Parts: sequence; C-alpha cells; structure tokens
Amino acid sequence: MTIKRDYYEVLGVNKNASAAQIKQAYRKLALQYHPDRVAPDKKKEAEEKFKEISEAYAVLTDTQKKTQYDQFGHAGIDGRYTSEDIFRGTDFKGVFEEFGFGKGIFGDLFDLFGGGGVRRKRGPVRGADLEYILDISLEEANKSLEKTINIYHTITCPLCHGDGAKPGTKKKTCAKCKGAGQVRYTQGFFSFAQPCPQCKGRGEIIESPCPECNGRGKVRKSSKITIKIPAGVNTGNSIRVRGKGEAGELGGPSGDLYVVIKLKPHSVFERDGDDIYCNVPISFAVAALGGEIHVPTLDGKVKMKIPPGTETNKTFRLGSKGVPNVHGRGRGDGFVTVIVQVPSKLTSKEKELIRELNLLDGENLSDEGFLKKMFK
Repeated sequence: MTIKRDYYEVLGVNKNASAAQIKQAYRKLALQYHPDRVAPDKKKEAEEKFKEISEAYAVLTDTQKKTQYDQFGHAGIDGRYTSEDIFRGTDFKGVFEEFGFGKGIFGDLFDLFGGGGVRRKRGPVRGADLEYILDISLEEANKSLEKTINIYHTITCPLCHGDGAKPGTKKKTCAKCKGAGQVRYTQGFFSFAQPCPQCKGRGEIIESPCPECNGRGKVRKSSKITIKIPAGVNTGNSIRVRGKGEAGELGGPSGDLYVVIKLKPHSVFERDGDDIYCNVPISFAVAALGGEIHVPTLDGKVKMKIPPGTETNKTFRLGSKGVPNVHGRGRGDGFVTVIVQVPSKLTSKEKELIRELNLLDGENLSDEGFLKKMFK
C-alpha cells in the first residue's frame, strides 16, 4: 500500500503559503520533473513525481478542496473526489503556457492516473438523504411511542414515472456528445472529460418535457410520516426511515430520512446517560429525626426513607428508576439529592426550643465553642 505524502511537503511550502507561492513552487518543480525534460531512463520516475506535484497543486489551489484537506488530510480528498474531480477547474494552462509545451505529452491526464475515473453516460443516481430534528420530552423518551411528522421532499413524478419526457414522446440522442454524456476539453497539454453541458451528462435530450415535473423526473411534495421511537432515546440518536429522502434520478432509488432526536430541557430532572437526577427539599426536622418523603420519578411519585441526621446535599440512589436503555439493556437509576430547608423566620417558641437543643448537645450558639475546640 502506497502512503501519500503531505501535499505541502510535496510542493515544499508551508501551510500558510499564499496562492502565488504555491503556484511558484509548482512551476519550479514542474520544470524539474516534466517527463519531456528528463533523460529517457528517468521518464517513468519523472511521470510519477509529476503526477504527485500536479495533484498537490490541484488540491491546494482550490479553496474547497484545500479546506477539506486541511481539516481531514488525504481522507477528506480521496473519500470525496474522483481523479476527474480533483483536477477539474485547475488552471494548468496559466502555469504552463509560458513553457511552450505541446498538448500531446500525456494524451490524457486521467489515463496517467490510472484511467477509469471518468464516468461515461450517466446512469441511475440515488437520491440524497434528508435529516429531520425531532424534539421530544424526557417523559416521551421514557417509553416507546409513535410520532407523525410532516416533511417536504421530492418523489418520482407520478405522470412520467421519472422519465422526464412527456408521456407519448421519446428522448433524442444528444448531438453535442453523441450520447456519451461527456465532452473532452484541453487545458494546456492536459486533456480531460466533463459532463456534457447540453444534456447534463445524460446522453439524451428531452424535447417535450413532462408538464408535471418539467423534465426533472421528480416533483416536490409534503408527506406525513409516522415514526416509531424506541424507549430510551437520547439527544443525538437517529432513526433511519428507508426510502423517505429525496427521489433518485434516472430510475435511481430514493435516499433515506434520518430523524434525529433532541430532548427538551426538563423542569425537574437532568439526564446523564440512562440515569436521571433531581433535587428534593426536606425540612430541618425530617433531616434531623428521619422519616419518609415522596420523591418524583419518571413513573410517578415513590416513597423514600430519610435516615436521622441527614445532611444537606446528601444523594440517594433509587435503583432502576432512570430511563430504559435504548438497546434493551435494563434501565438506569434515579438519583435524589436532598436539600435541607432551614427556616428563615422563627417564632419565639421555636427559637427557644433550638437553644435548648443546642444546650443539650453541649454546643454554643456563638462561635466561641468552635474556637475553643480549635485552640484548646
């Protein structure tokens, strides 16, 4: 397996190089490695080097391709562009016209790069996928449910069935490309093919377009789709609905619809994975003496025991009171943090009772007792 070198390294420039600096570096290397300027026994090696620097130049002088490369490296180019796409629109002519090279040096640039990258007459093309953001509540995520959504997408034209031509008429072979779907252009000494501009790569011309779709083979409409949502879904989860994306072209299949879940903020609970968390206030008396309180869960209120002497911010776990796992692996837990409510207004009797309680505990309401403990 051949590992490609960094494009900037290939041209000998840094990542902050300007377009002019990239062009200048390429011109210098192209003069050095052009196959017509080397000895016959070095021609094969020069061709490989020339391919490498030409590809680097084509990518780094195209704003969109350069952005992809800077972000994802070679994976952002190889996974997105064919050899034809990489070189399409590159201004080689402006670089080489001053050299006086003939245009037949390689015959076809893409043959040099292995050929086969140029598609002939267009065949069926799969439709694009669609994405729909669906807001649901935490209570809805706690159980399986169905939701009906309304989307706008393209469907195969019901009148011409995707053909694009008016029913009863036929398409004609494109005169410009002779039905090939592509035409060949020359830039300097490079020769490459592009989709025919007259028939858009189809190889055929529609003289009598379908009145329903105007020759596109598909129409836009609104559709109601019912989505089954499993229990336990979380923000970012997506549900795939096959065939409900955009319609394909030339008989190609429709794309898919991806319904992406987004949970609404909740007034009581916070979710972390399959667990849920909430804060519950308790009285000073319950914290001191213990008792039972009712706490909220997604399935309703449940009783929870508070042991005597519970401090504020103490957290208790309620097993299996969280959200079901979306893959069916049990449920999360519920976590309840108690907040001891200290009364802000006390009656004279309440103040007296608190003083008596502190005397029984041997405590001093002032800070003197604390200081004596610290410095005894």
